[in-house]
Amino acid sequence: MAAVAKIPETTLWANRKCLLICAIVAIANMQYGLDSAAIGSLQAMPGFLEVFGYKDPSQPAGYAIDARSLLTLGAFLSSLIAGAFAHFFGRKVALWLACVLNAVACIIQISTTDKVAVYIGRLILGLANGFLVTFSNIYAAPAHLRAVMVALFSEWVNIGSIIGASVTNATKDRLDKASYQIPLGTLFIVPTFLALGLLFVPESPRYLLYKGRIESARQSLKKLRGDSLSPEGFELEWVEMMKGIEEEKHAAQTIGPLDMFKGTELRRTLLCYGVIATQTGAGSWFIISYSTYFMIVAGLSVNDAFEFSVMNTCLGFIGVNVGMYLMRHVMGRRTVLMTGAVAQGCAMLGMAVSATVAFGTVSARNCVIAFTALYQFSYNAFVGDATYPTATEMVSTRLRSWSVGSAISLGYFLAWLTGFCSPYFINPEDLNWGAKYAYIWAASNLCCFVFFYLCVPETKGRTLEEIDELFANRVSVRNFSSFKTTIVAEALKAVESSIPGSEKKLVTTEHIDRPDYNIEGNTRS
Repeated sequence: MAAVAKIPETTLWANRKCLLICAIVAIANMQYGLDSAAIGSLQAMPGFLEVFGYKDPSQPAGYAIDARSLLTLGAFLSSLIAGAFAHFFGRKVALWLACVLNAVACIIQISTTDKVAVYIGRLILGLANGFLVTFSNIYAAPAHLRAVMVALFSEWVNIGSIIGASVTNATKDRLDKASYQIPLGTLFIVPTFLALGLLFVPESPRYLLYKGRIESARQSLKKLRGDSLSPEGFELEWVEMMKGIEEEKHAAQTIGPLDMFKGTELRRTLLCYGVIATQTGAGSWFIISYSTYFMIVAGLSVNDAFEFSVMNTCLGFIGVNVGMYLMRHVMGRRTVLMTGAVAQGCAMLGMAVSATVAFGTVSARNCVIAFTALYQFSYNAFVGDATYPTATEMVSTRLRSWSVGSAISLGYFLAWLTGFCSPYFINPEDLNWGAKYAYIWAASNLCCFVFFYLCVPETKGRTLEEIDELFANRVSVRNFSSFKTTIVAEALKAVESSIPGSEKKLVTTEHIDRPDYNIEGNTRS
């Protein structure tokens, strides 16, 4: 048994205020789900296609339109500049700007009948979405609750997808402009609620500390955590944050994009990029884009295929909640990611094998339905849930906006690349692989598993300042969970000098030889 210093781990209920604030920020990601459902259904809406589409006999309605790439381009550009914007203006201002751009984009798309104006609206909406996704995912949370709060990203995406799919299903048979104006109108929901909610959300305390606004930073942390900690616990968290940022400032003379590729920051940046890239590597964009198509090709009616798509979205929502529970109570991030790579790879392999040995049969159709459902559940429960918490923990506090923003920009580029290349594998007039294309994604998931096992360290239970110390000491993946950091102990000494007797309240005695705990008392799994 050993006495260890640690920031107290309080319950979700004790942190309800912090959880509510993080949930308000995370609602930004609902826009992603809403928009994906809305724009994905426009190609089946006669009212929209007759106004904005071009003739394409290969499409069921005789028309087609391509607006996805402009949204991706806008998101790519705004994510790329997110670090510079946050450095000068902060995260809250960025989210407010995104709300304004979102509203402008929606007004343009709803009110116009000009195709060029719609494309401009999609580009502006993409710019807004890039800021929404980036800044909502770097908002800090307590170490022991960070996975739950950052995983709210997936929660809101699925909620948005369910709402968007339900609305478009209700309007898809209309022949007037309302068939597309009503779904596009749902895109006002997020900017309205988020803009109002941000009035009650404090700026990130770490950002304020970097700007030298110490009292504002302390008040921000108190608003987030003051109700859930004892005075001694709050002081320990505050002092640790201060010390961590002071050490980072001392170690680096500049803060800019080039710093991401210097010294120990290079490893952290590459890990962040790699983890975000595994979202595409898992095959999620392939399933999102083509699962309904494969169901129709396999013999399902359009309505049946749509209903199965809604069912899969609901399964994904259940998976998100299962994953949040696993990350908080059962597994570490690394284990969740590796489990997901295996489960997703098996689902992809099953889909590909069924298309190989029983193409065109009822059995193959049922396999496509079943393995797509299994994939949606597995992806949302594991890789989809854990990538953002893990990626945002990999990078240093001072470079988080730069690193995560550019990583998300990379993710959008890979999503575009998947959408660009996939038709050449799938279309009958090209390679005509159909669902056998899933063989590639099964192999890709194997590569993701190897990357998670060899490269990604376990960060569960560590504060951001502890993670900074671990990377600064060049700790290996194998030793990451057991390495004894010193920053909490140093912070405790500082607190003890200002609040006598606090050490007795903050030091706990635990068995260090239990498999569930490392030598500092932080949970491993």
